[in-house]
Amino acid sequence: MTSTPLRGALVGCGFFARNQMQAWADIDDAEIVALCDTNSASLEAFARDYAVERRYGDVNALLASESLDFVDVATTVGSHRLLVEKVAQAGVPVVCQKPVADSLSDARAMVAACERGRVPFMVHENFRWQTPIRALIEAVRAGRIGRPFFARVSFRSGFDVYSGQPYLATDDRFIVQDLGIHLLDVTRVLLGEVTRLACEIERVNPRIVAEDTATVLMSHEDGARSVVDCSYATRPAREPFPQSVIEIDGERGTARLDQDYRLRIHNDDGTEERVVAPQALPWTEEPWRLIQESVVRIQRHWVECLRAGREPETSGRDNFRTLALVEAAYEAARRHAVVSPETL
Repeated sequence: MTSTPLRGALVGCGFFARNQMQAWADIDDAEIVALCDTNSASLEAFARDYAVERRYGDVNALLASESLDFVDVATTVGSHRLLVEKVAQAGVPVVCQKPVADSLSDARAMVAACERGRVPFMVHENFRWQTPIRALIEAVRAGRIGRPFFARVSFRSGFDVYSGQPYLATDDRFIVQDLGIHLLDVTRVLLGEVTRLACEIERVNPRIVAEDTATVLMSHEDGARSVVDCSYATRPAREPFPQSVIEIDGERGTARLDQDYRLRIHNDDGTEERVVAPQALPWTEEPWRLIQESVVRIQRHWVECLRAGREPETSGRDNFRTLALVEAAYEAARRHAVVSPETL
């Protein structure tokens, strides 16, 4: 006999929430039974599109009325702490969109609230679940190139991200908090925790408020070095969005993830090259397919963890370390100095 699907609620019916809703529909062991949004027009349109009857304009009413196995918070960052704390107080496991918070103090409070409520807490940090990046992570974890001592993780694009998310052009933080956070998380997975970093940021596009390029140099606990560089001001001959390019040097070989999902591993046994493209699901579309498929993968991971009673890879505790790198990067850029994330 199959188990009853986990009952979830989605809080936030905005731009990216549509990817999450489509992904939940692809996961047999979970279903979204209720929606919540303070914007009644967005809520009604979203509910009609996905045929969800139970809808709420207030999270308190949602939690009081529904019997839930989890809540997926897909709102913007300013509302995350309040929502996560309310869900945790209700004793319901919670997923929260990244960035989990816009301050380390808020992130600490969210983790603490979930620990007090004894509820699982996962941050929707999906880059490490992208099919090509996951293949690279697994190769490094398997020791294919030995101990990594250098990595460059790069995302350089001129894609118009502002049309779908106009707040990115007006927020006082942009590329490090919105995009760099993904690359910093991937670099942590590949090379381990960071002891110190330096960062330089710049605004190239005069029509936005915050930085649209950033370069971060990091030292890791075992002595490895890494460079994370990101840009939404680059005008390449062929637009790579939303692909990352990653190169890693290890004591036994090298790993390269290039554009068009080409993964190349070289070591003493020779060179292996293969394409590690995302699966083309019926609802996914270019150029978003890579990201959309990773949403399915991380949400399936969440369901598997809930069923097994184990902590998700991108738990609140784990993601706190990634957020600390974001804060350290901004502090390093402000001071033009080397910063230790542990001191923040």
